[in-house]
Amino acid sequence: MTMFQKLNFLILFLTCVSGFSQDSARELNLDKAIELALENNLDVKSSVLRANTSKIELKQTQNIRIPDLNAYYSLGLNNGRSIDPFTNTYIDEELTFSTAGLNLRAPIFNGFQIKNRIQRERLNLKAAEMKVEEARQEIILDVTLAYFQVINNIDLLELAKTRRIATKDQLERLENFNEEGEGNPANYTDIRAQLANDDALIADARNSLNASKLELKRLLNTNFEVDVAPKQFITEPREYSISANEVYKESLENLATFEVRKLRIEAAEENIQIAQSLYSPEISFFAQLNTNYSSLARLFNETGASIVETGEFVSVGDSNYAVLNEETNFSEEKIPYQYQLINNLSSNIGVSVSIPIFNGFRAKNMVALQKIALEDRKVDYQKIQNEFEQAIRDAHNDMQTAFEKYLVYKDQVKAYSESFRVNEIRFNSGVSNFVEYIISKNNLDNAKINLANTRYEYIVRTRILDYYRGITSYF
Repeated sequence: MTMFQKLNFLILFLTCVSGFSQDSARELNLDKAIELALENNLDVKSSVLRANTSKIELKQTQNIRIPDLNAYYSLGLNNGRSIDPFTNTYIDEELTFSTAGLNLRAPIFNGFQIKNRIQRERLNLKAAEMKVEEARQEIILDVTLAYFQVINNIDLLELAKTRRIATKDQLERLENFNEEGEGNPANYTDIRAQLANDDALIADARNSLNASKLELKRLLNTNFEVDVAPKQFITEPREYSISANEVYKESLENLATFEVRKLRIEAAEENIQIAQSLYSPEISFFAQLNTNYSSLARLFNETGASIVETGEFVSVGDSNYAVLNEETNFSEEKIPYQYQLINNLSSNIGVSVSIPIFNGFRAKNMVALQKIALEDRKVDYQKIQNEFEQAIRDAHNDMQTAFEKYLVYKDQVKAYSESFRVNEIRFNSGVSNFVEYIISKNNLDNAKINLANTRYEYIVRTRILDYYRGITSYF
């Protein structure tokens, strides 16, 4: 292989590796992550399929208003005693028969049952479409929370790495002193132990980050590894100005889950109307067109006349004269199949009325059951309202607490930063011991972790409250 070929192979290899790396780990902003989740999430897809089913059910119910038109045809062979469909007389011989026809039936009135069923299916379709929106809102919230969890874990990992860097710098400084025989050897061994502890914290933080990325990947339902773009959220948290009552009021107007239940209540009211239609008479229009065929059917054609003796005699004197009679002659001819179908056509048309008199209290019980179902839907709606109101108040209280803690930890970080700066100078100067230094360092590191966690918690709580308000877009 020449040097030129080797160079080309190396370029191709690096290109493939680079392409694979880009496909296997893709950085996403929040909008793109939500877009992927809405496209791929199985819960959203299932809700869309159920909505499509409701569309077909509505069309099927609307088509009840269209008349039923059915054609029928039969062909058979009969042996033994039967009725000839052509002559309508009894016969005792082999018979080939056939019947054909059309039946038309159309509902005219059935207590507005069709109208109410169509209205119910329209409401069910709207509810199914709102279920799609509900699934979309839920997945947007889940992806948003998972996305911020990844960002929070990235921050915690960076804090752990920064903590190790500071420890590593001290270790190198003390290592030089230790090699020169200066300083306290115990400080050197203690800082090495602290470095090992920092490495363990980095491992835990990296594991938490990987776990949060896996959860985000599960929600997105993708094959590639996901990463986030945390720089878009480098903003200072601001106090949430919307009260819990205002959030709850907006949730009643904007959340799909409430609209779904209101539509279900309206559909239950239509079910009562449908059940009450069982008390009403049913009027239908009908029409029929029939014909038949018989293999014994014959056509007799006149072929002339002839004089034949009747077998009787007339006496004239001593002579007997035979009585003659003129008879018409006929020739027998089978009637063709298609001619019989045309000649034997018959039709009828009319209106039928079915009046319910007694049906084992079926109508009464059906109405009672539908009324119970309506009350159950109302109870469910009230229950979900109470649950959401309580959840909103809890989330609002947690949000306020998180913001207060954030301000506290922010001041704490500032104070511990100054304390650590002083203690680090004192430790490096040999004025203070390692215990004072490490306590000051751990206080600062823990305060930074608490600040990062409360910042994440506050953002999550505000996003949850925005979800309750029906806000699902931020950028």
